Amino acid sequence: MMSYAILAVSVAMTFANTNGPAIGVSSPTRIVRAGGCVFRDANRNGILEPYEDWRLSSEARASDLASRLDLADIFGLMLYSRAVYIEKNDELTNDQIKFLEEDRVRHVLVKKVKDALTAVRWSNRVQALCEGIGFGIPANNSSDPRHTCRGDAEFDAGGGAISQWPGMLGMAATFDVGLMEQFGRIAADEYRHLGLTTCLSPQADLGTEPRWFRYFGTFGESPDLAAAMTRAYCDGFQTTSGSADGWGRKSVNTMVKHWPGGGGGEAGRDAHCGYGKYAVYPNGNMKDALRPFLEGAFALTGGTHRASAVMPYYTISFGRGIPGEEVGNAFSRRIIDEMLRRDAGYDGVVCTDWQVTHDEIHTGITGGKPWGVENLTPAERHLKALEAGIDQFGGNNEAKPLAEAFELAVVKYGRERAEARFRLSARRLLLNIFRVGLFENPYLDEDESIAVVGNAAYMKAGFEAQVKSVVMLKNKNVLPLTHCQKVWIPQRLKRSFARWWGMGATNGKMYDPVRNTVAEKYVKRVMSADEADAAIVFIDSPVSYFGYDIDEARSGRGNGYYPISLQYSAYTATCARATSLAGGDPFETFTNRTYLGKSITPLNAGDLDLVVSVRRQMGEKPVVVCVNAERPFVPSEIEPLADALLITFDASAQAVLEIVAGRHAPMGRLPITLPKNMETVERNAEDTPFDLDPYVDDQGATYEFGFGLNWKGQIK
Repeated sequence: MMSYAILAVSVAMTFANTNGPAIGVSSPTRIVRAGGCVFRDANRNGILEPYEDWRLSSEARASDLASRLDLADIFGLMLYSRAVYIEKNDELTNDQIKFLEEDRVRHVLVKKVKDALTAVRWSNRVQALCEGIGFGIPANNSSDPRHTCRGDAEFDAGGGAISQWPGMLGMAATFDVGLMEQFGRIAADEYRHLGLTTCLSPQADLGTEPRWFRYFGTFGESPDLAAAMTRAYCDGFQTTSGSADGWGRKSVNTMVKHWPGGGGGEAGRDAHCGYGKYAVYPNGNMKDALRPFLEGAFALTGGTHRASAVMPYYTISFGRGIPGEEVGNAFSRRIIDEMLRRDAGYDGVVCTDWQVTHDEIHTGITGGKPWGVENLTPAERHLKALEAGIDQFGGNNEAKPLAEAFELAVVKYGRERAEARFRLSARRLLLNIFRVGLFENPYLDEDESIAVVGNAAYMKAGFEAQVKSVVMLKNKNVLPLTHCQKVWIPQRLKRSFARWWGMGATNGKMYDPVRNTVAEKYVKRVMSADEADAAIVFIDSPVSYFGYDIDEARSGRGNGYYPISLQYSAYTATCARATSLAGGDPFETFTNRTYLGKSITPLNAGDLDLVVSVRRQMGEKPVVVCVNAERPFVPSEIEPLADALLITFDASAQAVLEIVAGRHAPMGRLPITLPKNMETVERNAEDTPFDLDPYVDDQGATYEFGFGLNWKGQIK
């Protein structure tokens, strides 16, 4: 085991180059000098190897190192760790030391962090450990999106934990590509100062199925808008301004997801569980889903040309793979090798989504997701994915199954071909580490990171984006409210229910959607309808989650499948398909996943009750309703009760009040269509945008893609 003295390094030693990058190491013995320059002696042999020479191209260095690696090093590069949480202190856990040292993992997914200082110190410990192992390959730490704000957040003009922006649907609602690129630049700067050099984003999935649980992470339903936003996102994250090839110390690799588009799950069910394993194409329309990749992520303008990594989704693209073979996208030669590698010409890293080589637990339980290859062993699944064109395996900390897959490849193809295939993936993976400068200096300065992450200018930019993302759909001469008006903002009931993956149940409780310190900046807050001149009601779009009931399935009372409703009141699926387009799972004895005639009530039906109650109590006095929408919803139950209707996409209540109080004119427009009713939702084709009948309100306005109001009327 490594000396803990090495693990405890928090401040690196830095050596300057006159016309080159600064070199950061944990010990002065780990440099080598040549030609008047300083280099990192990554393998500690006192010789300047080509891969250590920053004067060479990243491509040449990656090829050189890939040719030198032991198989154990290659296996480690091809693994992507399960989630790591840095919530208590900056020390490495025994498990982290094991997968970094024994399994040679160099790609680490970082989830929650306590604060910037803890993240910096933890990252420096990781890099110090990696520096002393084998060829000295630095860790490429990564993150899922982490910049979305809390609904009750208060804008901190002096700075905060990290800049807070609207969700990606909210960014799409601005229709501002320049703003999207600005977000990418700012987020990348904060990522780099947290020790993060890859983002597992953007989510380029096209929002063609309105019931999909992950719709909130998309840029909506327009292929044009989604492609433009995806391109700007990747350019912002990846581009180091002034660099000859666009790459450098300010770059963060993007891993665009989910090829070939994950938004077409049948009836909106999600593929994290077996009940949502099938993406369907009732209109045979895959081309629209591909456009955000082909015209966005693979057509960058900032110099880096293409997103540096791609993640396929879990789904089986039903009927779109090799005829007679229905397998998850990561296992499909048609989807990866032919469509992505050959047709799109993509030679970057392709990483599976998490745990696709693990065993399934049950159709209704999140575990392994080996869709279509459930009958294979983990080693056989690894080999099949490699044959399809995969380079890396998400959520795998242990090298053993990959080593076994290599031996299977040796038997099938011979050692020379097997090694060549593995070294090809190693080259692609190393290239992304070289491009962002980690081989020169992977260490962070504590004071610099604290000054950058969540600084005042970044917080301001994020808040301004939140305000810009708010969409006003209706205003019967109510808004803006004046500061002297007395306003009632009722509390909400947050009901208890099991969240995504059946974990983290939220306790039912009353809570205040707007802090008093925030509300008082804009209106005179009162606590009842009798005192109020107007009311503002904050609610969420309907939440009915999974479309599956595991208890029903296990008991044999039914097939377990239920509708996913986009309305607040109880819904019965009288217009659903009598026969599902796809079906089949080892835990099921049937293939028809219909839910025709079944009923569901959303978990937050109380939001409708709240609006009804406030409307009744306010009488003729104005009621403003603000809906935070994670996906399209049916507004027919809410809109008639509102004198003004606002939509947010994960923006703060304070951003809403900026509009309500008239400090900013509303600028957002719908990046989605709000459906007329659930019948049009059931009739929609999961693979096709713009096929919902839009809702028309009592003012005659049509809530379709691109609609939004400002103080003068419809935004043109």
